[in-house]
Amino acid sequence: MSKTLIVPGLDGSPAPHWQDWWLTVEATAQMVALSDPSHPVPAVWEYELGEAVLRNPDSILVGHSLGAVLIARLLARYPHLPVRAALLVAPAETRGSDRIGHFGPIPERLLPVPATVVASRNDPWMTLPRARQLASSWGAQLVDLGEVGHINVASGFGPWPQGRAFRDALILRSARAPFAWAAQTAWRAV
Repeated sequence: MSKTLIVPGLDGSPAPHWQDWWLTVEATAQMVALSDPSHPVPAVWEYELGEAVLRNPDSILVGHSLGAVLIARLLARYPHLPVRAALLVAPAETRGSDRIGHFGPIPERLLPVPATVVASRNDPWMTLPRARQLASSWGAQLVDLGEVGHINVASGFGPWPQGRAFRDALILRSARAPFAWAAQTAWRAV
């Protein structure tokens, strides 16, 4: 069975964040330990996430905010990592940000695995049109949750069973033969 690797964003995902909740309800989920979550260093975080993937091959990556951007960076840079799928929730825009600008530019190329981007119409960290643009360039499905903020504790997201349902749908998509997924998404890259 594939393990779910939870990838937190800036400042981590302490309780009652949905990522922390996920760990309490799913024995196969594991939080990726990222150094100094309030002052992240891109190369260090990429190394730490890559190491976690190599220890847990065929895992599903579930990132929030800067964690979603980190996943996209890692998969774009190392497309042969043994990742099964990626759920990218409320990615954070790096352009113009004093705290996370050094994580940019966000890669805009087809990701090597099935992916879903979950976004909000009033996310203060990224506009829906930008999330839609990234999802398209990544070959990812886009889920528009409406006006729900940054999909974090401040916007009312503690327990979030729907997030697990999005992950489960990705598992089903990734169960198809890899060439079928590539053929299905290749048209988006044109």
